[in-house]
This record gives sequence, structure tokens and C-alpha cells, in this order.
Amino acid sequence: MFQTAVRILKATIGIRSNQEELLLFLPFGVEVESLLTDFRRVEQIAYTEGLDGYISVEDAERNLTYECHDKGVIFKGPFSRLQKEASDPRHTLWGNQGFLYRYALYLLEKKHNIYNFHACALYQEERDRLFVIIGGAGSGKTVYLLSGLEKGLKLFSTETVHFRIEGSDIIWYMGSLVDNVRYGTLMHDFPRFLPSGDVPDIQNMWQKKIAIDLSAFCIQKETIKNPRAVHILFPRIEKGFERPVWNPVKDKRKAIKILFDNITQKVAETTLLYDKLTVLGLDETDLANARLLFLKELVSHQTVTEIGSVLSGPKHCWENVLK
Repeated sequence: MFQTAVRILKATIGIRSNQEELLLFLPFGVEVESLLTDFRRVEQIAYTEGLDGYISVEDAERNLTYECHDKGVIFKGPFSRLQKEASDPRHTLWGNQGFLYRYALYLLEKKHNIYNFHACALYQEERDRLFVIIGGAGSGKTVYLLSGLEKGLKLFSTETVHFRIEGSDIIWYMGSLVDNVRYGTLMHDFPRFLPSGDVPDIQNMWQKKIAIDLSAFCIQKETIKNPRAVHILFPRIEKGFERPVWNPVKDKRKAIKILFDNITQKVAETTLLYDKLTVLGLDETDLANARLLFLKELVSHQTVTEIGSVLSGPKHCWENVLK
């Protein structure tokens, strides 16, 4: 068996396969399917006993199977062929919407009490304020992200926001610094972020995405402990709105429900890999209950000063938010 291992934030994962080409190879390029669009970095480490989790991939011309055990997961099937035939490399073992992505989120929770929002985050250094913009695909996170960078905010994460509560402290961990953005969004609203020399595909500008490296805009520290203020926003972007419509979520129970749904989705949902293999979610009752308790602490924490939804157009989304 060939083997390697990686560290993603605090999670350590061993990977084994009977085919060397099926291992995860680093470094990643800046591309749409890269795990760099999910996480700050993926580091290669030594394969040893006692890692947080293990993934075994047995390449064989047989029916696809997936088994999950306490110490790891085992995949069996014609993976060498599936790697070449997959319609979308994002939905593979190592793709940015594939298994390793979800397994890392699961291990960060289970082994390290680190929770992970599907969100972007921006930091206002002079006032020590962290803005966490939470939502799924198409919610408007990218508009807030790029518009915030234009206004001088610093990048803390493009796609996954990690946090841990230790006693009375909240520690926020830097997330991904690469973002997948539609060509149409870049061309119409944020042309300054188009990579130099890139020739956009005009015909498919609203279907095709491009990975852009935004690390030049990030803050210098990789953790933020107890910022002066944390603003949690649920965005909705629609053309035609001049001034943002702010709707605070004052009932903490409702805020917890929205946050719980977001933080749970990627861990719990069943996913389809290689167009053929259904993989059930990784959630567990104890994990879900612990997640709920942590969110109750989060929404009541003294640093969390604002939770609410914002309806706005792309040009004025930060108006009245950066007050």
C-alpha cells in the first residue's frame, strides 16, 4: 500500500491506496476544484498511527463500496477509471466538494471542537471588528467579499469560517484565501479582480467560474481571539435595491436555528461522488448536540454584537453596515 497524510487546520488524516496515483498530491494549484477554495492550507505530514482519521482507497474492478468505521473509511472500486471519467472533479474524493472536504469538517468538530460555517469573513483592523457573512451558494457572499475588499476590509476567509470556544474566549481561525467567482460577476461588478492576462469566456460568463487568489488582501495573523465586535450577516443580493434593508434577528432561538442549519449541512448531507457513489453524511447525535450547545454560547457571547439578514443590491451592500 502507498500512503501519505495531511493536516487541515488541526485535523490530521492518513491516506492509503494500492495505487500511488490515487493518493492526494500537493501542492494544489489555484483552480476551481482545489481544496484551497475550502481551507487556508493543506499540509503534508508523516503517515503514523494515532492520526485523527484515515481514508483507504482500494482500486479494483468491482462494485463501488464505502464503509465507515471508528478509525476511518474504506473505499473500494475502479477509482483509477472513475478519476478519468468523472463529469466534475469537484465531486471526487479529493475535490473541493468531495469526501475529504467533508471528512475534515467532521474531524475538526469531533476531535478538536472546531466548528465550521459555510461563510466568508472580513476584518476591519482599525476597529477590531470581524464580519462573518453566512450563506449557501448564490446567497451573495462573493458580492460582500469583493465589495468589502474594495472598501479596505481585510480578508479572513472566502468560503469556510472556523471557530472554537474555550471557556470565555472565542478563537476564530483563518480560512480559505482562494474564491471561485463567476466571470459575469467579475466583469460586470468587480473587474479589478480579474486576473491579468485572463481572457474571459463571454459566451458562458454566468455559467463558468474562475478561481482567484485573494491572499494579497488577507490580514497578517491567522487567528483572532475575542475581537471587539463580531457581526454575523445573512445576505441576500438582488438587483434594484439602492439602500440595504437590515432585519435584525433578535430572537436568539431563531438565530441558533439558522446557524445550526448552516454549520450542519456539509457534515450531514449525503453526497454523490464520481456520478455513481452515494456517500451518507457523517453526522452523529453526540456531535449534533454538542454543536447546538456551542452555538448557544456563540450567540450569547459578549463579542457577538449583531446578527441579522441584509437585503441589498451589489453596489451598496455595505452601506449602513460599516457604520
